[in-house]
Amino acid sequence: MAMSTDVVASIRESGMIPLEVGPIEESVIVSSIRKLFGKISQKQVATFTRQLSTMITAGLPLTDALQLLKSQTGERTMMTELVEEALNSVRGGRTLGTALNKYRSMLGEAYIASIDAGEAGGVLDKVLAQLADNLEKDTEFRGKVQGAMIYPVIVVVGMIAVSIIMMVVVVPKLLGLYADFGSKMPTPTLILMGISSFMTRFWFLIPVLVGGGLMFFKVGDKNEKFRLKRDEYILKIPIFGKLIQITIVANSVRTLSMLLSSGVPLVDSMRIVSRVAGNEVYLQAFLKISERVQKGFSIADSFADTAVFPPIVTQMVETGESTGKLDEVLMKVAGYFSVEAEQAVKSLTSAIEPLIMIVLGIGVAFLVIAVIMPIYNLTSQF
Repeated sequence: MAMSTDVVASIRESGMIPLEVGPIEESVIVSSIRKLFGKISQKQVATFTRQLSTMITAGLPLTDALQLLKSQTGERTMMTELVEEALNSVRGGRTLGTALNKYRSMLGEAYIASIDAGEAGGVLDKVLAQLADNLEKDTEFRGKVQGAMIYPVIVVVGMIAVSIIMMVVVVPKLLGLYADFGSKMPTPTLILMGISSFMTRFWFLIPVLVGGGLMFFKVGDKNEKFRLKRDEYILKIPIFGKLIQITIVANSVRTLSMLLSSGVPLVDSMRIVSRVAGNEVYLQAFLKISERVQKGFSIADSFADTAVFPPIVTQMVETGESTGKLDEVLMKVAGYFSVEAEQAVKSLTSAIEPLIMIVLGIGVAFLVIAVIMPIYNLTSQF
C-alpha cells in the first residue's frame, strides 16, 4: 500500500496524472515457459505444508497464514504461484482443497483428498501436520535411496563412456597398425576389431535404438495389459525387483494410513492409493481390495486374496482391523518396510561394487589380451 502511494506521488511530481497503479504483470511468454518447465519439488511441498500447519495450529486464520507465506517467497516460481492462487481462492470463499486442485498433478491426489477431508471434518491443522510428517519421511527415505545409488550409477556411466571412447577413437587407430603387417590376428583381437568397426560405422544406430525403445515403452504405457506385463517383469528382476516391491509397499501403506487418519473413507482411500502406487500390479491389487471391501469382505482377506503383499502386511492389517486402529498399524508397517528398503539398498550397493569391479576387470583383461597378443605374435615371428 505504501509502495503504491509512493508511485502515485512520484508520477504527480513528474506533472502527470496517474489513472491506475498496480503490479507489473508478467509477460505471457515468460509465464508460459515457467508453467511448461516449472516444477514443484516434494521438498518444497513438505516445507509449505509444515509452515502452514504450524501457523494454523498457532491459531492464525488460513488467509493470514497464506498471506504470510506469500510475503516470505522471494524469486517467482511455481510454488509462489501456488500460494498466490490459493490465497486469492480462499479469500473468494473457496476451500483450500478446491484452491489447490489446479496443482493436483504436482501435489498428488492423496494430498488433495486429505486436505478436503480435513476441512470437511474441521481438523485441517491435524491433517496438515500429518501430511508434513508423511512428506518429510518420504523425502528422507528417497534421499537415502538416491544417495546410496549415486556411486554405482556414476561408475556404470563412466564405464560405458570410457568403453565407447575406446572403441570409437583409440582401438581403431591401434588396430590399424596391426592390419598393416598383414599377419593373422588372434581371436580376441578379431572380436575387438569387429565391435570397434561396428560402432564406428553404425554409431547412429545407438541413438535410433534408444529413441525407438523409449517410444515403444511410451506407446505401450497407454495399454493396460502392456503395463501389467512390464511391471510384473520389473518386480521379478533379481535384487532390484525386491527393492522396488518393498519401496512400493512402504509408500502405499503410509499413504493409506495418512488418508484414513484424515477421515477419507476406506474404499475411496484404496482407490486413491491405487493411482499413486506407481506400479500396475499394485494398482490392480488396490482396486481389487476396494471392490471386495465394498462388497462386504474383510480388509485382511481382501489383502491376502491379491497375493502380491508380504504376509506381514496381511497379518498387521488383520490386527488393525480387529482393534479398530488400522491407520496406526499401517503407519507402523510403513516404518518397518522403510527400514527394510534402506537395508536392501545397502545390500544392493554392497553387492554391486564387487560385481562392477569383476566386470571392469574382465573388460580390461580382454582389452589387454586383444591388444598385446598381436604384438607378441609379431615379435615371435622375428
